[in-house]
Amino acid sequence: MNSNTNNAGAGNKDYLDKGLDAAEKKFGGSWGANPDKNRGVNEKITDGARNMFEKATGKKVPEKFSN
Repeated sequence: MNSNTNNAGAGNKDYLDKGLDAAEKKFGGSWGANPDKNRGVNEKITDGARNMFEKATGKKVPEKFSN
């Protein structure tokens, strides 16, 4: 599992991270006002989703969706 919580806002966002940020901005209210502030939590969420995908399918996540 990749952990980029120390690199918050470092610009190494993949498509899944960008999608979560966009959803936060649109539906997150005050939580979504600054997605870079929530980078650590968002990274844990997207890492968990990647791990669940890999467990369920037995396949690796495509590179553009995984940092």
